Amino acid sequence: MGQVISRLVKEDEDVQIVAGVDPYDGITNEYPVFKDIKECNIEADAVIDFASAPAVDNLLDYCVDKKIPVVLCTTGLNENQLKKVEEASEKIAVLKSANMSVGVNLLIKILKDNAKVLSDAGFDIEIVEKHHKMKKDAPSGTALALADSINESMDNKYTYIYDRSPRSEARHADEIGISAVRGGTIVGDHDVIFAGEDEVVTFSHTAYSRAIFAKGAIAAAKFIAGKENGRYDMQDVIK
Repeated sequence: MGQVISRLVKEDEDVQIVAGVDPYDGITNEYPVFKDIKECNIEADAVIDFASAPAVDNLLDYCVDKKIPVVLCTTGLNENQLKKVEEASEKIAVLKSANMSVGVNLLIKILKDNAKVLSDAGFDIEIVEKHHKMKKDAPSGTALALADSINESMDNKYTYIYDRSPRSEARHADEIGISAVRGGTIVGDHDVIFAGEDEVVTFSHTAYSRAIFAKGAIAAAKFIAGKENGRYDMQDVIK
């Protein structure tokens, strides 16, 4: 993702990368790259994070200490880390989204605005997400965000079911099934299925490259730069 962002920033006159952080130093870049974020002494208007969950604690500590807004794109955070995100947002601006794609976030908005109509009509809801074989967290943060967008519009009446195999019973009306597929090099594929009597309505999003996430992250960095504190997400950006 760092290299994808680097390529896109070269084509954007409004943005410049001043430094990078990566334990791997086998790639030559046009900007300095530090192995540890604590070593970075270069001023910046915002940080874009596409690291891994274990790196998030040091990242947040650094951004709070330096008073730098952060676009947090890492998924799979534990409860303590999510709490730390909220605490950090009281001191700096934090933009965190499960998915940085503009298309996915538009889909979230569509679901918020329309899911109630289908739910009230008795449609059952299932979400199927597919990702590459190296993705560790399941279900994806995006799948959960899609489910949450539906649930919030329905006063949180649904429970989430992640594995039906041990149950051996018919589905209940007040549940959303979430299934994860891992294989190959699938970038990201999400289907939200509303199954009714004699008809099915499916909302889908397919990512064909990681560039869509980088584009969204750059747009988010432009949005959050200059903000002092607060908690934001991509819904704020697409508005």
